[in-house]
Amino acid sequence: MEKILTFAVPCYNSAAYMEHCIETLLTAGPDTEIILVDDGSTKDDTPAICDRYAAEYPDIVRVIHQENGGHGEGVNQGIRHARGLYYKVVDSDDWLDTDALQKVMAKLREFARREEPLDLLIANYVYEHAEDQTQKVMRYRNVFPHGQVFGWKDIYRFRPSQYLLMHSVIYRTQLLRDCGLELPKHTFYVDNIFVYQPLPYVKTIYYMDVDLYRYFIGRADQSVNEKVMVGRVDQQVRVTRLMIDAHDLRKIKAQQPKLGRYMVSYLSMMMTISSIFLNIDGSPRALGEKTELWEYLRTVDQGLYHKLKYRDMSAVGMFPGYQGRKLSVQLYRMVQRIYKFN
Repeated sequence: MEKILTFAVPCYNSAAYMEHCIETLLTAGPDTEIILVDDGSTKDDTPAICDRYAAEYPDIVRVIHQENGGHGEGVNQGIRHARGLYYKVVDSDDWLDTDALQKVMAKLREFARREEPLDLLIANYVYEHAEDQTQKVMRYRNVFPHGQVFGWKDIYRFRPSQYLLMHSVIYRTQLLRDCGLELPKHTFYVDNIFVYQPLPYVKTIYYMDVDLYRYFIGRADQSVNEKVMVGRVDQQVRVTRLMIDAHDLRKIKAQQPKLGRYMVSYLSMMMTISSIFLNIDGSPRALGEKTELWEYLRTVDQGLYHKLKYRDMSAVGMFPGYQGRKLSVQLYRMVQRIYKFN
């Protein structure tokens, strides 16, 4: 059977929660496939759970057991082996809303029948906060046209809190291959590269105002936990550098102004996050790394450097002196409490 959609689920010692994730994906139907990538799990029954699902659903579930390569290599393996026309990454501690999934699948089947398949389908995602049992839905009603295929020239303005994250996108699989997407191994936060690098290759887009992806927030070891992010800030910086290198934003902005504006905003957000967490670290090494990151941007694009450092939100992370760094951290935590993004 032809596969409409491939789900890639990177799994690393995920036995405590991965079954809930997989069960929601199975409701998508037999014209989907689920690739479970066991990323060298050794501390629990993750490999056995993967194999059990593959044995129970041989026409839907496939398993790849690999040496530990990190989340990015799990995504890479999915892209290499995907048989679906479309491709979606679902982290093993997250899940999909099954009612919304049925609507998304119906639309993808419709697009699969067309002569020119869609490049990118976007849906909403929901922050599921374990601490206080609250939810926050991230929608795009103000950004994208409804009920029609559109291109970048047709979009409206994103709010400062709005970005396309891995949770909101379903890419055409061949587009990901054609753009040369290859995420680095043993690196966290590569989901930013996954959603950012392919954007200029996208020509046709469709937005569905359904709350599809459920993004779990609350595990102490989660990569977006503040203490964890400080400890892994070097990886955040690495991802930001790779994003700086990914595209000539000046050229993109000249050819596709609205897309270019959004991509500059996304990179600005990444520079801000890197700077803030280097400020939270506060060590001479971390502060030196912050200076090096900004100098790297300046060597790549001096105009962009001046825009982000002096006129964009990234300037928050560059307030001078100890009091300036303290203020930048306070502002970040205030925004985090409002928007509850980790």
